[in-house]
Amino acid sequence: MKQLAIPGALMVLLLYLATACHNLDVPINTELTPDIFPQNSQQFIQASGPPYAALRGQFALDYFFMQSLSTDEAILPARGGNWYDNQNYRMLHYHNWTKDHGNTNGAWNWLSTVIGTTNQSLSILDQTVPASSAKQTNLAELKMVRAMAYFMLMDLYGNVPVDTTYGDFTPHPNLPRAQVVGFIENEVKKALPYLSRASGQSMYGRANKFTAYSLLAKLYLNAQYYTGTQRYNDAIVACDSVINSGLYALEGRSSYLQMFYPNNGPQMKEFIFAIPYDPAAANLPGTNGFMYRARYDVPRSEAKKFSLPFTPSAPESTLPEFYANFNDPNDIRNGQWLTGPQFLNDGVTPVTVTTTKKGYDQFYTGSDGGASYTYQVTLTPQVLLRQSESAFDCGNDEIAWNMGYRNIKFYPDASSTSRNQNNDIPLFRYSDIILMKAEAILRGGTPTLGHTALSLVNQLRANRTTSPALSSIDLDGMYAERSREFAYENWHRNDMIRFGKYEGKWGFKTDADVNHRIFPIPTSAFTVNPALTQNPGY
Repeated sequence: MKQLAIPGALMVLLLYLATACHNLDVPINTELTPDIFPQNSQQFIQASGPPYAALRGQFALDYFFMQSLSTDEAILPARGGNWYDNQNYRMLHYHNWTKDHGNTNGAWNWLSTVIGTTNQSLSILDQTVPASSAKQTNLAELKMVRAMAYFMLMDLYGNVPVDTTYGDFTPHPNLPRAQVVGFIENEVKKALPYLSRASGQSMYGRANKFTAYSLLAKLYLNAQYYTGTQRYNDAIVACDSVINSGLYALEGRSSYLQMFYPNNGPQMKEFIFAIPYDPAAANLPGTNGFMYRARYDVPRSEAKKFSLPFTPSAPESTLPEFYANFNDPNDIRNGQWLTGPQFLNDGVTPVTVTTTKKGYDQFYTGSDGGASYTYQVTLTPQVLLRQSESAFDCGNDEIAWNMGYRNIKFYPDASSTSRNQNNDIPLFRYSDIILMKAEAILRGGTPTLGHTALSLVNQLRANRTTSPALSSIDLDGMYAERSREFAYENWHRNDMIRFGKYEGKWGFKTDADVNHRIFPIPTSAFTVNPALTQNPGY
């Protein structure tokens, strides 16, 4: 179990804040007072736990599905009716989601909970703790949690309401996206002077100055799309603030894949801000907090290969259009995929399944369909809706379950008895700083520190592949590099939109409606806040 900088202690306070976070008329005169708690910086950090617990929430579930299944990066079809789930994943693939779509509701409610919990924590802690520099730092960290939540909310839904006052019951209209971007930028800049410059164990899972600069870099790199005004030079300045810190470095080829293992943590020198996952950690009531990657991505026939104490469900895979980016046989990043014939970890013993001829292929027409049939598991690149296109169904046989290459970047956790994994998920990595700066230069920003777009991309690639350095780089090459580097890390939708590829065709999706770059505001949100206005096209 990783030792986190935000302990799971003081559960009375955590549960108080958690259960009160949706009831905004709960009075602030609680048992949390200066007389009993918190009285020092460490206790303040412990008391700051609920917003971080809320942030863990649906990040690896609803948020992942919306950012990945709406792109060519991942697809989650039904198999024999399994995983149809009220069309949730079908809608994400076809871009025909509605305002009652399950993941759309889940992500909105989760991010609203993060914001509401943080507002409440800021209010209570601001009133109960005497003024000090430590207090300013801790409050600035919590404001960064809220800023990150607002960034995710704005990125998914565009025009969103802004509310920073605990106990304010006034319905807030959603603001124009550019205005929300300005709010996030100002919040981050106001927090920056008070945030710690430290990294490593003492700050792991908490926001420091370089988390703030990373968030600003994301805002500025996407500013042309978000606001209509390009800010590539500002993105370069933000990236340089991280680079010049000297606190972070690229992992080499030997450690790239280990960055995402169940035992990852503060020792990973690329992690600027990561969301810690631990099956033993208490979840904020009303949120999920689970990290289920092996459940979704490992073929059900390969539980033995990964020593899993449960049978994975295996419904999710990638699409050939995305996997085509992995075209360098010397690239260590190829190791995050399961493809083709499968073997146990000795690399020699085939993974086999014994079924019947009909169980292997439900469309088998021979008279001996019930005869025993043993085959070596072979994952195929194409995903075909053999049973029903309207039901998004590949079929209920072994052929169907082996369709699609599988991503195991967040390596299966053999210690998990509940399917919930220990793998922490990075939100900001140093490699993203390198590629964001390279892209900003490529799009017209002014080079600094002797860097060029090409030199930065080659700096990254020198730590990923033994192939020769690139001789040139263009936007398509940059997009492919980001696809290889950040697969399954919740950034691909953001990249596809910025590179003008989100209206393209992949899999079974042909939708090209630019309104679908953002999701509809859920019906449930209007019930709570009638001042909202629905997004265009919904």
